[in-house]
Order: sequence, then C-alpha cells, then structure tokens
Amino acid sequence: MPAPRIPNLNTLRRGQGPSTGRGQGVSSSSRSEGEEKLAKDHIVQQTDQDASVSRLSAVELGYLNDPFAVRFVSGPGQRRFPIINRGTYVRTKAIDNLVHRFVFSSSSSSSLTKKQIISLGAGSDTRFFRLQSHSPPPPPFLYHEIDFPTNTAHKITTITSSLDLLNLIPGYSSEPDTISANGTALSTPSYHIHPLDLRILSSVTEPPESFTSIDSTLPTLIISECCLIYLPPHLADSTVTYFTRTLFPPTTPLGLILYEPINPHSAFGKVMVRNLATRGIVLQTLYKYENLEAQRARLRVYGFTAGQEAKTVDGIWEEEVPRNEKERVAGLEMVDEVEEWRLLAGHYCLFWTMPELITRACRNDKGAYE
Repeated sequence: MPAPRIPNLNTLRRGQGPSTGRGQGVSSSSRSEGEEKLAKDHIVQQTDQDASVSRLSAVELGYLNDPFAVRFVSGPGQRRFPIINRGTYVRTKAIDNLVHRFVFSSSSSSSLTKKQIISLGAGSDTRFFRLQSHSPPPPPFLYHEIDFPTNTAHKITTITSSLDLLNLIPGYSSEPDTISANGTALSTPSYHIHPLDLRILSSVTEPPESFTSIDSTLPTLIISECCLIYLPPHLADSTVTYFTRTLFPPTTPLGLILYEPINPHSAFGKVMVRNLATRGIVLQTLYKYENLEAQRARLRVYGFTAGQEAKTVDGIWEEEVPRNEKERVAGLEMVDEVEEWRLLAGHYCLFWTMPELITRACRNDKGAYE
C-alpha cells in the first residue's frame, strides 16, 4: 500500500483532464477475476513511488528536512506544484508533531515510557530513520511497518544497500534470521517490516507469525496515511478493530492517526474522484467517511471514546503552524492562487486520538514545526 502523500493532486489543478498514466491500456474485460485483482493491487502498490517523488520534491525545495528521501526514489525526481509541496509539508509536519509527542512523552512517574508504533501501508516512508536521527535521540521504541510484500522487498533492498540507513537501526545484524529468505521481511530488536496484505486480518483466527514481534503491552500508536482509504469500508474497519479489539487488550493504551481525503460531493471532490478513477485508483472509504464529523464518529466505532480530533490540512496550516514558520514556507515558492490552495487543503484531513498518557497532542506544542 502507498506511503503517505496527497494522492494524484497534479491532475486536480484547474480540473485537468484524464491521466494517461498507469492503470490504463488493458481492458478489464480481458482479464480473469484473479488477474483483475492483481492489477488493482499493483496500481495501489505503485502509488508508493508517487509518494516518494512528492516527498523528495518538498525536501529539495526546503520544505522538509529529510536526508533519507532521495534513497527511496527510483530514477530522477520531479518538482511538484507549489500547493502540492505545501500540502506534503503540512501533512508530514503535523503527523511528525503527533508522533514526537507520543515517543517523547513522559509517564506519570516522569520517566520516559517505552512506546510502539505500527505504520499501516508504510511503503517507502522514512519516519523511522528520521526519528532515529533526531537530536536529542528518542528513548527506545519499537517500530513496525506493514505493507504488500512487493513494497517491503523494495524497501529492504534499499535499506541494506545503504550503510547510513543500517547504522540507524539499533541492534541490526547480518544474521540470517534478520531478513527472510525471500527478502520481504526484516526483524531487529527495534525495527520490523512485515510483508502482509492487511485484508487478511478480517478473517485470521491466529495472529500472523511475524506479529509475535508486536508487544501487546506497550503504549502503541497506529498510523494510516492514505492506506485504509483503498480498502472496502468493512475491511478498513475490521483492520483497525483487529488491533484495537483482538491483538491488544483493553488495558493497553492505544492511539490512532489517519490521513485521508474527504468531501467527495463538492465540485472539487468530484473532479478528484474522477481523475483518480482514470488511473484505476478508487478511494473506497471516501463516501462512508466523507467529512470531519463522520471521521470523528469512525474513531468512536473503533473503540476510541475520548479525545477524538479532526482537522483539514487547511485548518492545520491556519491554526497549528507558527507564524514564523508560515513565513519561511511562503518564501520558498510563491502560491499564486491562495483560494486554490485552501480549496485543495480543505479536501484532506488528519484525524487522531492519542493514548491517555498524552494530553491533547498538537496543542501548545509546535515542536515538530521548529
């Protein structure tokens, strides 16, 4: 599944016409049911490279500091439109802020409690490596990434080809059991990459074998950045409830961060949906969770009864990003049409709930923006 990005925004400027990119060229009627499923999965998997290119564009222009982004881009980078770079910046920084609050938070005894993060559809996301290179360094934590085997194999190949990345994995060794024989799984004392189709979690009776590395007693933050949006609503819901109601006991503090598009019924939303469909990309949960209120209710269905927060990207930019940081970002590129930016940013949202040991993440703490 794809890494974080605002999906296919390049085609949304001024209602540009259908893309002739991947996902076209083979009639679905000529495929068997199995081939059609694989083709659809491939389209979703390949959006990871789109995400990598968008992240690198924001990095090269100075929006983000991510020295690892370039390692996960195949071929030359591509400069994105200014409003897309700004969207990538806001989303990344907002989630970083939440993650930093989680990882660095203190318990009631004022000592740093070991935490765990589970990233769904992580793709080529670099957040683990950025956390490990943070100054001051974070306290010990477990980090899990789950994605299709095709994507995990590519990521592991990239990691093992870079001494800089390997050196940031505490406890990494070249022992045979660190990486699976087929190169799709990685397991170290602190970092685990799981090759798994999330859709199977709705029907498993026993946890997947690799999930034995997930500590069900640690405070845990689950992240989905444009991942669950590609699943049918019942599977998206059952994926989250597998973690909240099956894998983790009620006594374990859990948090959830989701980043997804919203507002499919507006004129802009209809263009967004239509343009993505021309690439074979279907946002399957979009209509069920179409606005901020529906997203808040979604968190309650998942078992999070308090502390639900939801903001559009526009709301985060206006309310959370400090003035001096807004000025810095505005100086990187000129955004000619502010109304266009606000329209775009109003169709993507971040919603979250954090474990009780953290109070109102993102409020009164702009550290990740500094």
